[in-house]
Amino acid sequence: MNPEQLLELALKHGATTAEVYVSNSQSQPVYFEANRLKQLENISSEGIALRLWRNHQPGVAIAYGDIAPETLVEKALAISDLNEPEEIYLNSQSPQGSTQAEYSEISQAQLISYGEEAIAQITSKYPEVICQSQWDYGYESMRLINSLGLDCGQSDRTLDGSISAELVRDEDFLNIWQSHSERQNFATNLLTAPILQHLEWSSHNAAACQGKVPIIFTAKAADTLWGIVAEACNGRHVRQKTTPWLDKLNQLVISPDITLSQDPTLGIYSLPFDDEGTPTQSVTWIEKGILKCFYGDRRTASELNLQFTGNGFRGGLGSYPSPNLFNLIINSGSGNLLDLISTISDGILIDQILGDSPDLSGDFSINIDLGYRIKQGKIIGRVKDTMVSGNAYTALNNLIQLGSDRQWQGSLYTPSLIVGGLSVTSRN
Repeated sequence: MNPEQLLELALKHGATTAEVYVSNSQSQPVYFEANRLKQLENISSEGIALRLWRNHQPGVAIAYGDIAPETLVEKALAISDLNEPEEIYLNSQSPQGSTQAEYSEISQAQLISYGEEAIAQITSKYPEVICQSQWDYGYESMRLINSLGLDCGQSDRTLDGSISAELVRDEDFLNIWQSHSERQNFATNLLTAPILQHLEWSSHNAAACQGKVPIIFTAKAADTLWGIVAEACNGRHVRQKTTPWLDKLNQLVISPDITLSQDPTLGIYSLPFDDEGTPTQSVTWIEKGILKCFYGDRRTASELNLQFTGNGFRGGLGSYPSPNLFNLIINSGSGNLLDLISTISDGILIDQILGDSPDLSGDFSINIDLGYRIKQGKIIGRVKDTMVSGNAYTALNNLIQLGSDRQWQGSLYTPSLIVGGLSVTSRN
């Protein structure tokens, strides 16, 4: 479907303002189960979303594949008739698209080779382990145009790899997983080396300590804490007066050793603009523990008099843009994971969790899916049937140390960290 034709048709049928968002994706995933190749797929998807306003009443309609443009316009107009009028916050200035480096194509045969190599690296040392793995090389593109003159688009390619290792000893079940993404080839040991380390650490079980002790959150588990910080900075919660940091601008909210920023140029999630066509900006949200600003989409930023920082994203093709963070960067500290472990006389290391994320109050209670007891600076065994509870804000105000081992976890770039103020309980 031609986006310009759809836009013109919407205006012709009575819309005063309209935008068209087009997305395309292609992928060729390969799946391994029980150490063997199981399935190959080739997937392609093309979707289009029409968002319009008639008499300031918004309506949205989406379609995948072929559909008559008139049908899509009629659906969007019918929905707009059901909605209350609202202010319209569209961008009229077209940002520059991204220019990605040219990378060699990765064939499905190469993906199979990656999976076989990764599984062999684990089973050669632990033949009793059962591995599941998935590899995919995908292409995505988008284009956004509106009736105010905005016209922007971008495309990207990503190699994604993941692997899990399962081990059953009597009634003891162990599952360790790891994932990694790049825009080009990467070594499979980026996935397998951490798993092999965890298999070694998990060779023995250990009784968990009780009470308030130092806890290491690895980079993989640290989103438990950073996720609630991101929500507390969300302008939507400012507008709803639900963030605990409502009146904390330019005040200390977490440890002064922590700085959180946004850098749109880093990593595989680098973006020149958001889903509203607003150029993405480098911003420091929290500087040395002091809250510097909130973030929002164009609507939220306009209502709260915030800077347009490129933080309006769609949860799906048919969703309205809403405030969200991307490329959240946590400052680096000192010491890798082993260095952090060596500083603890008695504590817990958490790598995988089960349970809900903290709510806006910061309170949470999580089960440790994969974690270890630390004694005298060494891992002495895996802990089971163990829970950690407390408050995320309290933990980040009781920061003991940030590591230097920053890793990408989705669009979060974080090191491991040691915190206090959380309670450990265990049945063992």
